[in-house]
Amino acid sequence: MIAIIDYGVGNLFSLAGSLRHLGIESAVTRDLGVIRSAERVILPGVGAFGDAIAKFRAFGLEPALSAEVAKGKPLLGICLGMQLLFEKSFEFGLYEGLGYLKGEVHPLTPDIPADLKVPQIGWNSLRFERPDDPLLKYSKEGDYVYYVHSFYAKGCADSLVAWSEYGTRVPGLVHRGNVYGTQFHPEKSGAAGLAMLRAFAEVV
Repeated sequence: MIAIIDYGVGNLFSLAGSLRHLGIESAVTRDLGVIRSAERVILPGVGAFGDAIAKFRAFGLEPALSAEVAKGKPLLGICLGMQLLFEKSFEFGLYEGLGYLKGEVHPLTPDIPADLKVPQIGWNSLRFERPDDPLLKYSKEGDYVYYVHSFYAKGCADSLVAWSEYGTRVPGLVHRGNVYGTQFHPEKSGAAGLAMLRAFAEVV
C-alpha cells in the first residue's frame, strides 16, 4: 500500500485515481500509523513552498516521514512535494526544506530567456542522465510529461535522473537512495506518467 500524504496542499485524489487505475492500493492520509505501515509514501504538493512546509510541519509529519526515510522506505515527492525534499528554497523568502536531497529551489525567471513564459505550463520531453534508474523501468527517452511550475531545483547533480529543456535544464526526475522526486505531475502525464507510478510501486 502507498500512503499519499495529505497536508492540505496536494492534488491528492487524481493521484489516488491514477494509482487505482493501475490496480495499486493507496490511502490519502495524514495518520502517522498509516504512513508507518505503508510500503511506500508519496508526498504531493501544489502552491507555495513556505506555506506548504509550514503546514507539513504543523501537522507533525516531518519526524515520522524522516524516520521512515531513514529506514529505507521509498518516498516519491511530486511537483512542490519534490521541491520540499531539497535543503532550502528561495521562493519569496528563504525556507528550510526537508534536506533529504542536496540542492536548492530557485525561480526560473532569471535563468531562462525573456520570451519564455513563467510558470512553465504544459508538456515537455524528458532527456535521461541515468537511463537505468528504477523509475525509468517502463519509460523511454523523449517521453512527454506535464509541468506546472515557476521554481526549479539547482545544485542537484548527484540526484539528477532526467531533465527537460526550458531555456535551461529543468530537473524533471531526481533520485538518491530511497528518495525520488518528479517536478512534473505523473498523474497528469498520461501513459508516460502512469508508467513511472507503476515503476515506483515496484521499487524496493
